[in-house]
Amino acid sequence: MAGGRWPAGLALGWGCCLLLCCAAASKLEISMPAMVEVEIGGTARIECNFYIPENASYTYIDWFYMDRSNRQVRLYHVTASGVLEDDTDYKGRLSLEEGKALSISSVTVQDARTFMCQVGAGSYGMGESSTELRVYKVPKTPEIETSSGGISVRSNEVPEIAKCLSRNSFPPPNITWHKNGEQLYPGENKVMMQSTLTRESSGLYTVSSVLYAPVTREDRDSRYHCTVHYWLRGRQRTLESQEVKLNIFYSTKHLKMQVVSSSALVKEGDNVTLVCEADGNPPPVFSFFKKNLDEWQDLSSLAEPDSGVLNLHDVNKSSSGTYRCQSLDLDDLSQKEEDVDLVVNYIEGVHVKMEPSSNLREGDDVKLSCDAHSPVALNYQWRDGKGKKVADGNQLVLRNLTFETSKTFSCQVMAPSVPGLEQSKQVFVTVEGKPRIVAISSPLYVRQDEVVNLTCKAIAFPRPTVQWSINGTAHEYMDNQHIASNLTVRVSHDLLQAGAKCRVSNTLGVSEKHIQLVDQKSTAESQGVIIVAIIVAILVVAVLGAVIYFLHKKGKIPCGRAGKQDIARNTSI
Repeated sequence: MAGGRWPAGLALGWGCCLLLCCAAASKLEISMPAMVEVEIGGTARIECNFYIPENASYTYIDWFYMDRSNRQVRLYHVTASGVLEDDTDYKGRLSLEEGKALSISSVTVQDARTFMCQVGAGSYGMGESSTELRVYKVPKTPEIETSSGGISVRSNEVPEIAKCLSRNSFPPPNITWHKNGEQLYPGENKVMMQSTLTRESSGLYTVSSVLYAPVTREDRDSRYHCTVHYWLRGRQRTLESQEVKLNIFYSTKHLKMQVVSSSALVKEGDNVTLVCEADGNPPPVFSFFKKNLDEWQDLSSLAEPDSGVLNLHDVNKSSSGTYRCQSLDLDDLSQKEEDVDLVVNYIEGVHVKMEPSSNLREGDDVKLSCDAHSPVALNYQWRDGKGKKVADGNQLVLRNLTFETSKTFSCQVMAPSVPGLEQSKQVFVTVEGKPRIVAISSPLYVRQDEVVNLTCKAIAFPRPTVQWSINGTAHEYMDNQHIASNLTVRVSHDLLQAGAKCRVSNTLGVSEKHIQLVDQKSTAESQGVIIVAIIVAILVVAVLGAVIYFLHKKGKIPCGRAGKQDIARNTSI
């Protein structure tokens, strides 16, 4: 029985399906999109697709929109004989494509409504469908502005943090606030947000939001921004403002003072900067002091204004001591102090002692001793007048003094632990003695009656005098212990015969030397005789050599081994 019913049921089902398909195929069908989105200012295109059985023609197509009272307002009436456009606010912005697609140009906010398409098909009846036109305007990037003047952590009320403004959007967007990337929510930790929505004459919306929240000194590095949320084509989208930091006022917790110098250890002559730093905002007012005995000397007038910097130029021993920086916070009038010790390394009292201190004679010995005072260990070094190092240590012994030893010596005092710290003291070692003539112009070749210069150079101390045995014009030059005298004279016969004497004397003795003058004419004659003798000798040697060579060629002079044998044979006979 059951097996017999299945074929009957299947037949019934297929029959119902065929009836429904035939009914659907014989009915007018209209298809329109449920929604069309277009940006304000753009062009909206709404399609109306329909199907009439047996390819029959429509009798009319009407386009409507729904007004605010939900009434139909016709835009177009299309028939086979033509297109009729009704007189509406859309006139001039509408167009039709074969009656099946409605285009609306320069879309505005007021165009956000429902549009209908109605098709009449005679015996197949009438059908209609609708599309919701949605318009949008993407908001501009939000603008954020922090509270002017700064925010104090000591505020008794929840302060205003920032304002966010989004302009020219449709439909109206939402604004959220974020701190360091995390979203803030009203009511949490006393956070408040106050929003305002304004509809402009253009129909677009301007949305603003003000954020209120408590702050602490840790928020000095926090970053805030706002985000605008809006819908577009069924998806939520966002625009973010730039991040901003707040100017937060808080009092100083830590005060630091330090010495800044070009070297690790400060030495006399350096420039030193004392820097005072505080972690309060705004920066406090700084004052500087130096301790003198039991009182503090105010140095604030020497500091750079509003900088916390005190410059000390060309410091010396008296610059050492304890310095104090004092900060005053204007927000709560609280004060803090910090001290630092400045140590200026120095060398003073450089003294050179000479033993014996005076009356040094040639051949004597002298000892130079150098001493100085400093808070650090010192090294000593001796240099001569040319800067050449001659010895290390604080003593220098000079033995067997001569006039040449007389010169300037310098004791250079250095602090190895403080690079660049050094002082020096000069001493002049003067050796006394009778004059010693070191150079004269002798022999001097001259001609009678010519004018010549006679030179005599000597070294002595005390300063000597120079005397000449003849008359003339004398010029003297002195350089330390050296003296030079030039005498200009005319050569006479007597001067050629006797010469001249240079006499140098001081309180310790006398030295003199003779200058020989040689007549260049006599010298020239003697030199001529010698030259003639040399030439004659050369000629004699040449003639003798020629005679020997001639005799050898004639065989008169035996030469070589054969000659030696003949001589030996003659000897034996």
